[in-house]
Amino acid sequence: MFIRLVASALLFIGCNVVAQLADESPLVIPNIKGAVVVDGVLDEPQWQAAKVITLNYVVRPHENTTPPVTTEVRIFEDDKTLYIGFVAQDPDPQSIRAFYRDRDKVWSEDLVGFKLDTFNDSRLAYQFFTNAYGIQADSIQNEMTGRESDSWNAIWDSAGQITATGYQVEFAIPLRILNFKEGENDKIWGAEFVRFYPREDRYRISNVPTDRNNSCNLCQLGDVSGFKQAKQGQNLALVPTLVVAKGRSREPETSLDWDNSDNQEVGLDVSWGITPEVSLQATLNPDFSQVESDVAQLSINNTNALFFSERRPFFLENADYFSSNYNLVYTRNINAPDYGVKVTGRQDDHSLGVFVANDESTTFLIPGNLGSSVAELTEESNNLAVRYRYDHSSDFSVGVVGTARESDNYHNYVYALDSKYQITEQDTLRVQWVGSQTQYPTTLYEDFSGETRLRLQKDDAFSGQALRVNYRHNEANWRFKADHFRNDKDFRADLGFQRGIDRNTSVIGGGYRWYSENSWWNRIEVFGDWDIAHSDAGELLRREVEITTSVRGRWQSRFELGFKGRDQVGLRQNPDSLKVDGNTTLFEENSASVFFEMRPTSSLYFALFSRVGDQIDFENNRLGKQLNINPRMNLSLGKHLQLNVRHNYSNLDVDGQQLFTANLTDARLTYQFDQRQFLRLIVVYSDIERNLDNYLVDTTDIHSSSRSLGTQLLYSYKVNPLTKFFIGFADSGYQNDDVSTRRVAEQSVFMKMSYAWLN
Repeated sequence: MFIRLVASALLFIGCNVVAQLADESPLVIPNIKGAVVVDGVLDEPQWQAAKVITLNYVVRPHENTTPPVTTEVRIFEDDKTLYIGFVAQDPDPQSIRAFYRDRDKVWSEDLVGFKLDTFNDSRLAYQFFTNAYGIQADSIQNEMTGRESDSWNAIWDSAGQITATGYQVEFAIPLRILNFKEGENDKIWGAEFVRFYPREDRYRISNVPTDRNNSCNLCQLGDVSGFKQAKQGQNLALVPTLVVAKGRSREPETSLDWDNSDNQEVGLDVSWGITPEVSLQATLNPDFSQVESDVAQLSINNTNALFFSERRPFFLENADYFSSNYNLVYTRNINAPDYGVKVTGRQDDHSLGVFVANDESTTFLIPGNLGSSVAELTEESNNLAVRYRYDHSSDFSVGVVGTARESDNYHNYVYALDSKYQITEQDTLRVQWVGSQTQYPTTLYEDFSGETRLRLQKDDAFSGQALRVNYRHNEANWRFKADHFRNDKDFRADLGFQRGIDRNTSVIGGGYRWYSENSWWNRIEVFGDWDIAHSDAGELLRREVEITTSVRGRWQSRFELGFKGRDQVGLRQNPDSLKVDGNTTLFEENSASVFFEMRPTSSLYFALFSRVGDQIDFENNRLGKQLNINPRMNLSLGKHLQLNVRHNYSNLDVDGQQLFTANLTDARLTYQFDQRQFLRLIVVYSDIERNLDNYLVDTTDIHSSSRSLGTQLLYSYKVNPLTKFFIGFADSGYQNDDVSTRRVAEQSVFMKMSYAWLN
């Protein structure tokens, strides 16, 4: 009897070991030849011979539970193209959330797609997704920085259709758009196949289970094997561009006469796969002006420069190669180059990114410890960025970054060393040290006042250093962080975006999470942190405690309640001294905030953030009472029309009286005809009212009332990310104490077109 029990136990253990080994073995992708029409119908014989898998795990918001719907994936390749078909069953096809949208604008809808780590080193992964209509969304996931970016746009084919039992989607991914190591043997890549099923909850359904206790996401991909004969080719794209624009501007306060301008530019963009692992992008005579307006931001009572995301394709392509803990490469600083060249690539454990570009002018931040400003030189500059990373193992990476900006009377050189160490599955340490050398034009300080003027008063070149240390512990139920940032008074990173110097900050925080799979809520988290900041001289700049409680629940809802208490110094009383102690007032600010978002139907998303409490009046250096209300709404009117509205209401009262009330509205109405074309109307309205009687400073240059209105009408037709056509009209105008009615100050009409020749 005992022998039988032992034998049975050994047999049970052996079967489980075999099953685990089978689960861990690579998924073999068959090589099948023959033409396939990408139309959303999986009716070619190749699909019947394809490898078939099912998505068996809900990995979010639950942990590896049984999915509420069935999803089948079919996969094969033919040496040149990877074909993937999804058959997504749905018990109620009328509830499928799918709309006609522009590329990368479908992330909240019913989606199917996959991740590919073509080097299988858990560093970078390509992501390809579409909604039920085949509208594309692609991105790069960077495990080194912990960020995802959908600014990467590749040329691939997809098609989808809703059926009586759900929907079907076909993907055709040309292997030439991927970076991978060629060879004569089967290649083993990391992969995950995913379906997003948004209903009351937004289910993320996968073919591989996820361990919440493992903070490394890409380490948990499954393996796929195949692509033995895959070749990349030269992947050469020549993209000539044409820009035709006409505009006019004026200053209504002084004259109603128009100054006219014309712009006709012919340029060329080049993309070339030098080797299977290394690619080159170049641009000649580009027009780098914005096609679409940035999302409007309110800058009143703000002592720091505003941040705007990069949108220009040349700088977005392979931008992840230049990322590190510090934002040392912020390409919006380069405004109007005549040329740009970029080389990026990976070889074994090495990755490299280099770009060079000139600029007709030179714009950079002048940072401080109580604020920052923007300086602009009318001198042409040359700009260089270099990023190298060595991945010693899946747990440890080191890298270097170098940037340079030079003009006739100015330069800034930056050199940095960074590393990431995955200590355990739960513990991650990131460290970066940065050095810089800078020289300003000797008379530049004369254009500024206060702290900025003092930071610019440098007769010779000067050097500075910065250090950033981040530790993260992340488990299923709790997380912990500890950070230290040190930017000394002479540190500058002018090609990057660094608003603070002469500032040393330490942060410690942690939180605990509860999960539920059978309630109206699926996750509750309580998180708090404490931070303190000093100048290089040890003077207190800020001390803050913050605690937040968040609840995620049905209808894809999230509710957060936060409380913040901090001691914060105001502006310097003597602007001709950089001293803080004895030269500033330490204010005690206490505030509460609430955030709520929900997607109750497929057609409606809304969110609201509000903060109430104390706020420093930086204009007059005293404490006031703030009320900020920031609602946001996305409303779909049918399958083609969408309205997006953001509003920012900000009110500050001091000594029981209003100081200012500001309203800013950004509204965008888009009609998406099909996958390729849309018509968009953008309206941005600003209204600021000030009570000048409540100001302590000279109000000669301050308007009691100022309003502005800007509009843009844009038509876009995109064959693919490189072949596209834009035509649009934009104008902006304002009124204030000196201009009694709204007067248009700027108008422009423009056309841009590009065509890609691919090889």
